[in-house]
Amino acid sequence: MDKLTSEHRSWLMRQVKAKNTKPEIAVRRLIYAAGFRYRLHVTHLPGKPDIVFLGRRKVIFVHGCFWHGHDGCRYGRLPKEREDFWREKIKNNQARDLRNIIDLETTAWKVLVVWQCELKDCESLLEKLNEFIKKK
Repeated sequence: MDKLTSEHRSWLMRQVKAKNTKPEIAVRRLIYAAGFRYRLHVTHLPGKPDIVFLGRRKVIFVHGCFWHGHDGCRYGRLPKEREDFWREKIKNNQARDLRNIIDLETTAWKVLVVWQCELKDCESLLEKLNEFIKKK
């Protein structure tokens, strides 16, 4: 049984934005503090990646664990009400994400996905970001 009414759950889900989310901003701050400069939401690339390094041909997607179905993550659990709807929605999001990654990689772009839950360990995430950005 869901603890929220369907009206409140609907309102809550409508508050989630596609750009400039808290996890995305946190990742951008880490990258900027490390001395890297980037572009945001480049519209001509598949999926409009959150962070783009044009000269390096690298992109970063910052995924919310719930919206993108992070397996095994406590933030990725589905609501108890309308489970079929949410399961289908998340499955479609994952399929779209995979298509975008494949499209980018076939045009010689390197792709990194950062999950919302990875922000719990900023030191480890910063190492991962540095390695991805600096690697040839």
